[in-house]
Amino acid sequence: MEHRPVGNTGISIPRVIFGTSALGNLYSALSDETKTAIVRECLQHVPKPVVFDSAGKYGAGLALEKLGEILRNLKVKPEDIIISNKLGWLRTPLTGPEPLFEKGVWEGIRHDAIQLISYNGILECMEQGSQLLGEEYRPRMVSVHDPDEYLNAAGSDDDFKRLFRNIREAYKALSVLKSEGKVKALGVGAKNWLTVRMIADEVDLDWVMIANSMTIYRHPKELLDFMENLHKRGIAIINSAVFHAGFLTGGEFFDYVKIKPDSDENKARFIWREKFFSLCKKHDVIPANACVRFALTPPGVFSVSLNTSKPGNVKKNVESVECSIPDDFWKEMLENRLIDRDYPYL
Repeated sequence: MEHRPVGNTGISIPRVIFGTSALGNLYSALSDETKTAIVRECLQHVPKPVVFDSAGKYGAGLALEKLGEILRNLKVKPEDIIISNKLGWLRTPLTGPEPLFEKGVWEGIRHDAIQLISYNGILECMEQGSQLLGEEYRPRMVSVHDPDEYLNAAGSDDDFKRLFRNIREAYKALSVLKSEGKVKALGVGAKNWLTVRMIADEVDLDWVMIANSMTIYRHPKELLDFMENLHKRGIAIINSAVFHAGFLTGGEFFDYVKIKPDSDENKARFIWREKFFSLCKKHDVIPANACVRFALTPPGVFSVSLNTSKPGNVKKNVESVECSIPDDFWKEMLENRLIDRDYPYL
């Protein structure tokens, strides 16, 4: 598997990087043995350096803490991995029976978290994250976590402008860290790609991560045009959440919300999936493989970020990045309008 250089940052990333929300007990509390097995499988199936994507928000820092602990136990050399830390959430003491920052999402965690997006706040998050990982595994890729959700809290235009100023200040702090050599690459990740575009217009970025946006199910031309622009500017793109939180592979959640065919919009999603599964079966294509290969088709996409809570799925995820999909499958997907007919990269 090839690694591609991210601009002039001195780091290169493979075609698949590994999300770590499962290490933070997303939806279920995995055993330490299972978490160790997940990390070991990631290290085994991708050439070095292996990239792990984490965040202080994942289990209120638990994912960072466990990742560092497991890497030390496995005696992994710092140069053999690259950690991307999405910043903006700070671990705080748990004062009640469950955390307040995201109720019903994280299982069995013993801390809460607060959002800190500002010049000093992002530095505090950076320092705490590095301590949780361990100094030897300090992140080399950093970003502001979910700025779209942060901006969604604005109650007025003035409030929106204030929050966006906070984001710009956070990136000023990260730019200082980069200039001092403490991090290598600056990026941004968001579920709303329009927020990514806003920040990319204001900040000198090395990479962006888009989530739930450019998928086999949804790939608007306006987004593709933006991705072309990023590619021309030499900004690496990481595609994430390409299964729409598992729905495209048979799950109950679409973009992290449990759905049923109880509205016209949701009915259309289930109908699309049924037709998609039918074509996959006809052409002997694994649905997850089709989703991953499609997500990698735009020329600016360097990597796809994949996450699992099952060690046995890691190898399958890696294989999905390098598998081949029959041309006839793509042709029928286009003919059946399951992919936009004017999609330019197939």
